[in-house]
Amino acid sequence: VLGLLVWSLIAATTYHLHAAYGWVMFVSLFFWILTLLFFVTYLLQLHEKFYMIPWPLVLMIYNAVATVLYITAFVTCAAAVQPTSWRQWDYNRRAAASFFACVTMITYGVSTFFSFRAWKGLGSNAATSQVTDHA
Repeated sequence: VLGLLVWSLIAATTYHLHAAYGWVMFVSLFFWILTLLFFVTYLLQLHEKFYMIPWPLVLMIYNAVATVLYITAFVTCAAAVQPTSWRQWDYNRRAAASFFACVTMITYGVSTFFSFRAWKGLGSNAATSQVTDHA
């Protein structure tokens, strides 16, 4: 949802007049589509059919790359916002897109942390940590 907000807010402006927003559009749209594909993969449990793929590692790498590229997109978007813009609605949408790019970047960063824990096997819950073998 956050990535959708970023690219839809940028797309609602005259972004084609500023080259910096092309990068922001690419990053936000690319990762929005890939995140949607991963979501559908897990929703339909297709990851269980492709058991030979190390999904925790794939998700960790994906989230780490998304975090790094969203950092560049956030900085680019925030630096390109011009408060003296002659179109007030473009300024508002670009400023909101910068905010949501920052929130999206933080979200991907948190997902990277949790996918790293899942990859390392540190994500045990209360039920699995209480089980002991008495046999």
